[in-house]
Amino acid sequence: MTDRKTELAENLARVEERIASACAAAGRKRSDVTLIVVTKTYPASDVRLLHGLGVRHVAENRDQDAAPKAAACADLDLTWHFVGQLQTNKVRSVASYADMVQSIDRAKLIGSLSTAAVRAGRELGCLIQVALDAESGERGDRGGVAPDGIAELAALVEQAPGLRLGGLMTVAPLAGEYAGRQRAAFERLLEFSSRLRGDHPAANMVSAGMSADLEEAVAAGATHVRVGTAVLGVRPRLG
Repeated sequence: MTDRKTELAENLARVEERIASACAAAGRKRSDVTLIVVTKTYPASDVRLLHGLGVRHVAENRDQDAAPKAAACADLDLTWHFVGQLQTNKVRSVASYADMVQSIDRAKLIGSLSTAAVRAGRELGCLIQVALDAESGERGDRGGVAPDGIAELAALVEQAPGLRLGGLMTVAPLAGEYAGRQRAAFERLLEFSSRLRGDHPAANMVSAGMSADLEEAVAAGATHVRVGTAVLGVRPRLG
């Protein structure tokens, strides 16, 4: 366990240096960017070690992994982000532990989350996931709503009991005009964020960038970066 803590501490320090350097290069304060550590496939013991190292935001993308992990770490002061594509049959469970759902991409999901949040007596922060590779009226290959669907979903979240509109999220697309152009993709997301804040001033969160492209996200103006592998390492394949 001591070796694992040392490994995580060293990885975390490297990521912190990358974020600090990216902020300095962009003329931003380090405090402008929040690190979310994506702990998917890693055990609750790693979450506890990360908490001891100062991490306060963690993310998961599968409810079947997240729910027991969140329960095992319920005594820690952590903010849990759900970042995966969310099926409506998992909504009630996710609403019981997630503080922020970053993958809002359809009206049906908003209604289900609202019902579950009210039932649980909780308020859930919501980010609309934007698919920069999706055509009008479609969803992206990695989830997300086409850009022209942002305003409609934002209005629905704003009106939904138990939900709070936090802002926007994207994953750098693998296809389309932004494939391989992470900086351009993230800058485009910031343009959508600026428009969104015109109608919803408090929705100022912009979640973008992962282990490989966090610098591009910070340069574009992201407020949150989601980093997994660079902190936790590459998990060996099973079998």
